[in-house]
Order: sequence, then structure tokens, then C-alpha cells
Amino acid sequence: MIQVKDLTFGYHRNKMNVLNDFSLTLAPGKVYGLLGKNGAGKSTLLYLICGLLTPKSGCVTYRDVDVRKRLPITLRDMFLVPEEFELPSVSLIDYIELNAPFYPKFSKEDMVKYLNLFEMDINIKKLDSLSMGQKKKVFMSFALATNTSLLLMDEPTNGLDIPGKSQFRKFIASGMSDDKTILISTHQVRDIDKLLDHILIMDNQHVLLDASTYEVSKKFIFMESDDAVLLAKSVFSIPSLQGSLLMLPNEDDRESEINLELLFGAVTTSPNEFYAYYQSKNQNEDESK
Repeated sequence: MIQVKDLTFGYHRNKMNVLNDFSLTLAPGKVYGLLGKNGAGKSTLLYLICGLLTPKSGCVTYRDVDVRKRLPITLRDMFLVPEEFELPSVSLIDYIELNAPFYPKFSKEDMVKYLNLFEMDINIKKLDSLSMGQKKKVFMSFALATNTSLLLMDEPTNGLDIPGKSQFRKFIASGMSDDKTILISTHQVRDIDKLLDHILIMDNQHVLLDASTYEVSKKFIFMESDDAVLLAKSVFSIPSLQGSLLMLPNEDDRESEINLELLFGAVTTSPNEFYAYYQSKNQNEDESK
């Protein structure tokens, strides 16, 4: 669906490029998690994907159309939820009437359904009087109700309270379909870890990891233990109250839930050790076939 090819981008005030020869492919029917340190270029990448920024070189194509052309055929089928935004001093009904016509697949019924998931309703009189968390719930509900094939979200759970974060997970799951792609950029990894089909980790202007959650769970086990032998075998570890949180080679094809904090730490802190195992595991699997 989205092809990012050899993308180089830098802001005029900085001599260093934010992205350099950056390439990426996004397929339909998946929820992607985009992780990276502050300044890694996550937000910049989202704006480049939807055509709001112009790269120095390379291009982004959406269904083979250059997004920088800002053609109606692409604009009506993608939606960006930025980290920060403002809503006008109008009712939600008026907001929908003004903005829904730009999105042919918008569904008011879906909008009501998503608002209900957030324990809100459509009869809001003044959008600008809402709290930050409420504004985010309304705007995300509108975004998903547009039924665009591509939904980009930048730090969507910032500003949400604990119930809101739980509601967000149900919200994303309820709006997913085989022809939709959702890309979520976030630092709040615990808010999205159970939602993801695919994990993207970027740093130093490049993609460090581009793998499905299935691939990651086949290669690694995530657990908590105070066993010194397991600690010595771990690819990466973090101290915990019960000993250590461990990321271990999955030598017995066991199942475990992915700990995104551990995975992110392994990829960004100990990349050589991570890739040495990752590549050897790939080679072993290829030879067994």
C-alpha cells in the first residue's frame, strides 16, 4: 500500500538529515507500531508519508501515486492524527457536516460506535471546551469513522487517562479490517503492545527492525526470572523487583507475550548482539527448510 523509497529529509535549521536513504513498505491489513528515541524522525516520517513534507530525495508512493502530488485520490483515503491539534468552537454535529464530505467512506454510525467505546456521545456543543483527553477521543473517533485505508497516528494515547488507554485498545481493534493499514508512532509501548501485527524500530536515520510480531515471538522469549543461568543466556535484560526482565533466544519454540520495552532496548542498546542472534536464527531456519 505504502512504499517509502530511498527517502532523505532534513530541516533547514539542522545540518544533519533526520532521515537518510530511508526505505519502508507498509502492507494492508496490519497494525504497525513505530518505535524510536526522541528525535529519531518518527513524526517526520508520518508527515512525509501523507505528503505534508517534501523530501530532499526519494519518494513516498501510495498505491503507486506520489503523495506529494496531494491528489484527491490519495487525500480522501488517508488520515493523520497528529500528536497536538486544536478543535474549533463548533458542535460535533457541525464539525462532522463540515469535514465528512472530504471522506467518501465516512460513516456516522461508525462515529457513534467509536464515541460509545470512549463513553462519549455525538451531542457535544463546543469542541474547544473539551479536555485534551476528550478532544483526542473525539478526533480519533472521527479519524477511524472516515474509513480511510491508511490511518497514521502520532502518540495517540498521550493525554488519555488509564480507562481511556484501555478503551483505545478496544477502539483500534474494532476499527481494523483486511484492507486497512494503521501506523501508530508512540513512546507508550504498553498501550499498544497487544494491538500490533508488525514492529518497526528506527534510529540513526534508518530502520533498525522491521519484523512481524510472529517473527519476533518465534525468535525470542520474554520472561521475568531471578535465575542467574537464564540471565547469562539473555540477549537483553532489565532489573525488576522479581529479579530481571529477560529477553532470551527461543530455542524450544515456546510462546510468550512480546515485551516491547525489552525488544526496543535490545535493538537500540545492544544492536550487535541482537542482530548476531537474529541473523543466525534466520540462517538456521532457512537451512532447516
